[in-house]
Amino acid sequence: MASRHDRGDASPKLSRPGDRASMQLTFLGAAGEVTGSCYLVDTGEIRFLIDCGMFQGGGEADRKNRSFAFDPRDIAFVLLSHAHIDHSGLLPRLVALGFDGAIYATRATADLLEVMLPDSAHLQEREAEHAEAGHSGRNRGTAPLYTVQHAVASLGRLRPVEYDEPVRLAPSVRCVFRDAGHILGSAILEVWLTAGGAETKLVFSGDLGQPGRPIVRDPTPIAETDVLLVESTYGDRNHKSLAATLDEFAAALNETLVAGKGNVVIPAFAVGRTQEILYFIAELAAQGRIGPPEVYVDSPMALAATRVTLAHAELHDPETARLTSWLASGSGRSRVHFTETLEDSMKINSIRSGAVIISASGMCEGGRIRHHLRYNLSRPECAIVFVGFQAEGTLGRRIVDGAATVRLFGEEHPVRAKVHTIGGLSAHADRDALLGWLGGFQRAPRATWVVHGEPLAAHSLRDAIEQRFGWRAAVPALRQTVSLQRAG
Repeated sequence: MASRHDRGDASPKLSRPGDRASMQLTFLGAAGEVTGSCYLVDTGEIRFLIDCGMFQGGGEADRKNRSFAFDPRDIAFVLLSHAHIDHSGLLPRLVALGFDGAIYATRATADLLEVMLPDSAHLQEREAEHAEAGHSGRNRGTAPLYTVQHAVASLGRLRPVEYDEPVRLAPSVRCVFRDAGHILGSAILEVWLTAGGAETKLVFSGDLGQPGRPIVRDPTPIAETDVLLVESTYGDRNHKSLAATLDEFAAALNETLVAGKGNVVIPAFAVGRTQEILYFIAELAAQGRIGPPEVYVDSPMALAATRVTLAHAELHDPETARLTSWLASGSGRSRVHFTETLEDSMKINSIRSGAVIISASGMCEGGRIRHHLRYNLSRPECAIVFVGFQAEGTLGRRIVDGAATVRLFGEEHPVRAKVHTIGGLSAHADRDALLGWLGGFQRAPRATWVVHGEPLAAHSLRDAIEQRFGWRAAVPALRQTVSLQRAG
């Protein structure tokens, strides 16, 4: 039985179902920030969640992860946009604290969660052990957010659904999952809610992908909605063109591997980023634009996720066949080594030059990447290449922002390696792509809420929406509650 402290009962609670007359939406994460995606929908009859993600980046994130603003036993079901931990990572805690409903996700997302949630739980347990031994920033005696047992229990609640097929979730709720083009299995959610004889449509963009990228298909256009939630990770800026991005990536690899005679370390999410980076390395090698690097993918989860990716050929762009062939053949141009054991991982640390090391986590908050930073970050002949967004408060963000030193395993390490940030390799749509997707709506939503972005990005996209489309748009505050039956 969970204690009152475990349930976070000291935190303000939202009302139970039936306490309110109208349908309402509460923003419980990814409001003014990019992690912790979670939105509570209350129809007056039932309550459900859209996403249940983990906050990332420092001690404040850990505090927020330990407290739900509702009783998990009141939640009827969860709609999950995709598998990334900032969208799915608190599902095991939700189950541990009493949630016993279904978790609806695409089949590919469900397959990825079979890998990701137990891995996340293992990290939670290991960090708690390190804290107890005094080797981490956590307080002694702090329990893990959840255990591997909780993660396995949450997997038992998954209900896989297909893209574009309507799902009746309750008498008053139906939903369709559309391809979001972000990572394998990612979805835009179209949700229809009925109350008092009237129907309201809610669209949640999830994380939208950049059009024209390999592995996954482009985001699906949506024609209309009453209420819209749109992500804004890159709402204030555009990526370089893919051609310019690959030029930059090739230059960073050649400068380090050939001229500098060092290693390239790439922090990358095990799901999505790793597979796309492998694709681009294969392309550059095939074109003769880079020498034949030795590529080390040091993440058991990335290996498992790559296998899931290759198993879902029905969701791939045509170009992905080249990645499949390259990995299957071992390639005469380059070699890809997937490491699983700790012993194999440790052997990489003895390599002084010529290696491309891809490892999780993508924001350097945990996992094996921190060991590779420890051995390469202070070497001026090496390079750290960031290929995804680095959230405020994370180790990756501190390095990108120019920290002179960073703390790893209780010791300060000077940052002497070259640091490259290649935003064009991000899986998120940039400003123009977001506006392009929004331009597919045939009429203005009654309300548009700009979520999943740091304040500058979110407010910039809000202003652009109002100026270009004339829509009413706003950036919600954390734990703000709005009506779904009015303009907001």
